[in-house]
Amino acid sequence: MFVLTVDQVGSQQDVDRVGALEDDAERWRAAGAVLGPDRTAGDEFQLVLPEAEAALQAVLELTRDAGWSVGVGVGGVAEPLPASTREARGPAFVAARAAVEAAKRAQHRVDVRADDETAAGDATALLQLLLDVRARRSEEGWAVADRLRAGLTQAQIADEEGVTPQAVSQRARAAGIRLEEAAVPALARLLARLDGAA
Repeated sequence: MFVLTVDQVGSQQDVDRVGALEDDAERWRAAGAVLGPDRTAGDEFQLVLPEAEAALQAVLELTRDAGWSVGVGVGGVAEPLPASTREARGPAFVAARAAVEAAKRAQHRVDVRADDETAAGDATALLQLLLDVRARRSEEGWAVADRLRAGLTQAQIADEEGVTPQAVSQRARAAGIRLEEAAVPALARLLARLDGAA
């Protein structure tokens, strides 16, 4: 199981963003969360996801704008699951707490913790590399990435933008989109193995 403990960055100088996430709970449930998002303390919330791919997608969404420190705890969660994360317990919650504290000091504000410290460190390192690629992406690169993810082809994007397919291809290459497409499944498999070993 994957527990995400997520803390808002710079909350003293920003509006509270946790409430909006709680209001969007149905979307998070549709994306694979079985608990949360639930505010746990101040500007912090938790999500519980049983699948590695869904957990990774949640991390990628939350880290896109650098507004959150994201701790990923991998391990057991006591069952049956309660109504909210505030009532839940288990090793994954303990790991997520340690992870979010480490994430606050990390370059891209993410950390993975589990019983297997070496494998968790490997996952953190690869996730940091992926986030570094995404952090360098321009607005134009994000526009291409979002449209490709929505199912458009590069030719369709070129038609919409009024540019050549070669220009879209150059934007995609500069944005590291193909690199991300290869890295995400590999990282999800690593997280799944980490969960299986927990």
